[in-house]
Amino acid sequence: MSAWEAIVLGLVQGLTEFLPISSSAHLRIVGSLIGSGDPGAAFTAITQIGTETAVVLYYRRTIRDILVDWWKALRGDDGPDRAARFGAHRQNARMAWYIVLGSIPIVFLGLLLQDWIETSFRNLWITATMLAVFGLLLGWADKIGERRRTLQELTPRRAIAYGLAQSLALVPGVSRSGGTITAGLLMGFTRKAAADYAFLLAIPAVMGSGFFQLFRSLGDNPPPNAPGGLETLIATIIAFAVGYVVIIGFLKLISTHSYRGFVVYRLILAVVVVILLVVGVLTPLSGYFA
Repeated sequence: MSAWEAIVLGLVQGLTEFLPISSSAHLRIVGSLIGSGDPGAAFTAITQIGTETAVVLYYRRTIRDILVDWWKALRGDDGPDRAARFGAHRQNARMAWYIVLGSIPIVFLGLLLQDWIETSFRNLWITATMLAVFGLLLGWADKIGERRRTLQELTPRRAIAYGLAQSLALVPGVSRSGGTITAGLLMGFTRKAAADYAFLLAIPAVMGSGFFQLFRSLGDNPPPNAPGGLETLIATIIAFAVGYVVIIGFLKLISTHSYRGFVVYRLILAVVVVILLVVGVLTPLSGYFA
């Protein structure tokens, strides 16, 4: 991967991470089109550290309040009983536990399916299918969702449902934000609440996956097809800067508009990918995995 290819992929990551259109699918497709091949799951995970840092910066006050109240509950400020320590008296403390609970599915499945995530799941036929199927699901959820619940109404069961939806994003084309937002809409949450929780829930999983792949890339046995360190750093920094701007615009957009535009975009992209596969411009698996 050259420096200019890293710049392009960093822009793609920053532009698509927070939109319900699958950043991993776009990196997979664009990487092949510009000639660098499949950048790989490791590159994708590491560059997501940049966009997730943008989430931390944007939600910094919310995250601070969650962590402070969680710590107060854990040390027994609200009483020594188990209910108090699990946030019975503090909404932010409960939110911390919900994020932990919702992170379990993707951690478990990510470790269990690691080999498939880095190989078979990156097949572009699968990517195109997921873009279309989960685009339609997002549109359906946005249409039938009651959109009345706030995050105050989050429960352990709903947190797990969010987590299961997030874990589907291990397959390029699903979209981490798209999957979790779809689940939130189906459970009756407002568009803003669904997006807010989707972004907060992603922090542990994305940061954990990113640093795991980073340390793995620096080790004696780097993952197959891993790009160079400088190129990955360039892409990550660009992804952070662009991602921060995108997250602000996206949250403003969904407060007044539906997800219809994103659904249409996903369907068009899926059709384009299929056509490019059929005519041979793209191959289902590229680079190291071809």
